[in-house]
Amino acid sequence: MGIVVQKYGGSSVADAAGIKRVAQRIVNTKKLGHEVVVVVSAMGDTTDELIDLANEVSPLPPARELDMLLTAGERISMAVLAMAIQNLGHEARSFTGSQAGVITDDAHGRAKIIDVTPGRIRAAIDEGAIAIVAGFQGVSQTTKDITTLGRGGSDTTAVALAVALDAEVCEIYSDVDGIFTADPRIEPRARKVPRISYEETLEMAAQGAKILHLRCVEYARRYDMPIHVRSSFSEKEGTWVVKAEDVAQEDSMEAAIITGVAHDRSQAKITVVGVPDKPGEAAALFRAVADAQINIDMIVQNVSAAATSLTDISFTLPRGEGQTAMAALAAVQETIGFESLQYDDSVGKVSIVGAGMSSAPGISARFFEALSDAGVNIEMISTSEIRVSVVVSETQVQDAVNAAHAAFDLGSDEIEAVVYGGTGR
Repeated sequence: MGIVVQKYGGSSVADAAGIKRVAQRIVNTKKLGHEVVVVVSAMGDTTDELIDLANEVSPLPPARELDMLLTAGERISMAVLAMAIQNLGHEARSFTGSQAGVITDDAHGRAKIIDVTPGRIRAAIDEGAIAIVAGFQGVSQTTKDITTLGRGGSDTTAVALAVALDAEVCEIYSDVDGIFTADPRIEPRARKVPRISYEETLEMAAQGAKILHLRCVEYARRYDMPIHVRSSFSEKEGTWVVKAEDVAQEDSMEAAIITGVAHDRSQAKITVVGVPDKPGEAAALFRAVADAQINIDMIVQNVSAAATSLTDISFTLPRGEGQTAMAALAAVQETIGFESLQYDDSVGKVSIVGAGMSSAPGISARFFEALSDAGVNIEMISTSEIRVSVVVSETQVQDAVNAAHAAFDLGSDEIEAVVYGGTGR
């Protein structure tokens, strides 16, 4: 048997009991004849607690030192998990991201993996040991400083190692039994999806579904690495993320039109009022936002008023970057000549995702009718070939998710969606 890479999230290793349970699962995999490499996140809410500590000490923690602090959480997890495995009679060796050969660029807090050179990991498993790697971290190729990959980066660490080691599969363990048609925390009838394509998973993750780190899915798709999303709290089969052609056609000749409903409550909306409707003005606006290193999502431009030749442009962005974007736009107000800025951080995004919708007319109509029947007002709309997204009031996000889920008959009659740990990944 080949190499299996397993990644365990913070809820899976939240305490000593969880670490012992995970250690037993790892040993059981080893006993089946697999070579095992494990990637771990920080225990429970450790990362959030370290961020809070940094903010108490400094209103603007230096990025380099913040990375040094935050990587301590994963180092604790890897060491105690190695101890628990050795207590079960199996050799385990723990490695930091840099020791595991995870080479990144020098962007602290959001570093990208450039290369993985897992020589020490390969040597450990060749000698019969179980390798335990701290997720979420690497080392800069240029500065040799410790870097972090951003929240959820342990998923990307796991997939990158699986690719570098030519593993059979990358197993991602959390506190739910797989990928569901909606977040089971707000849609109790959510149904587990047995198999899902990389493309659908990318859309679900990009639209707010907390299933997998977006970059980990991109990495897996690029190298055709199958991902098995499952729970560390049960022995149930999870969800397989694979190539679209490998997704089984379940009960009909065609796959389900809609795979799932995703939502995101971390959005904000900015409206630039009274923008001169002439070439170059929108470009100048979004250049200011881009120069502030901010990613934007939906964009809507109103029809220009004939009397004034002015238009309004609205766009959404991560809520945590809202004030930075407002400051960047205010700095170019005089140059561009727009009238004012409006900021709304009480919005949310709800999306339906499915590869089948591109060939199925009436999907948008059914979605919008369901929202209308639920009394949900739509503020913005965005579409792709396999996704329709709307921005609504944050207070109506749950109603929108429930309405869309019911409209496309995504629910299960069985009580299937169990959240074992209660905190997500």
